[in-house]
Amino acid sequence: MISQLLRTALLFSGVFWSGCIVEAQVIEFENNGLHYQSLTRGAVTVMCARLPTELKDWGLIQIAISNGSEAYVTFSPEDFEFDRGDGRVTPAGSADAVVGDVLERGNHSDLVKLIKTYEDAIYNIPNMKLDNSYEKRREAALGFGTSARFEAAAAASAIALVQTRIPPGQSTDGAVFFRFGSKSFPPGHLVVHNGGETFVFNQE
Repeated sequence: MISQLLRTALLFSGVFWSGCIVEAQVIEFENNGLHYQSLTRGAVTVMCARLPTELKDWGLIQIAISNGSEAYVTFSPEDFEFDRGDGRVTPAGSADAVVGDVLERGNHSDLVKLIKTYEDAIYNIPNMKLDNSYEKRREAALGFGTSARFEAAAAASAIALVQTRIPPGQSTDGAVFFRFGSKSFPPGHLVVHNGGETFVFNQE
């Protein structure tokens, strides 16, 4: 089921017109202190927002994807990149790379910060309901272990966007992680390449 926030973005942008889905420009809006951008290509809508925290030297962007097409679509972290606008492009880290790094260097404070930031973003969206979502991944990740590092890795595993096959009419969420080697996002914009379509979001 498409979340209410995604529906609002679609309706606001004029995506639904005479009962048909049409292409739209980037729509920007605020919710619970986060700046969201939403873009539709090929009847698939991707919504993103930078999260106000870093995990070690990883920057996080919350992603929600809604499949309004009549076919399955598959998204993975490798579809995402951050274009700095100066010729440098940073690819998103794979879920395995992020979890491995947290296992090596994670601690309890990372766990607390990561969970709070992501849950604040997800649970404060009115009427948010996503299939294949964080709640299901969190339950699946509970078996990671009991040490602080394993708990932090479990949190990263639950939050991270993983390769997901999305049926028609359904949606999913997750965070993509970018390693910038700094404590804040550099100037730039998100780009997503998927299924022959390119989603180019606005500069922030």
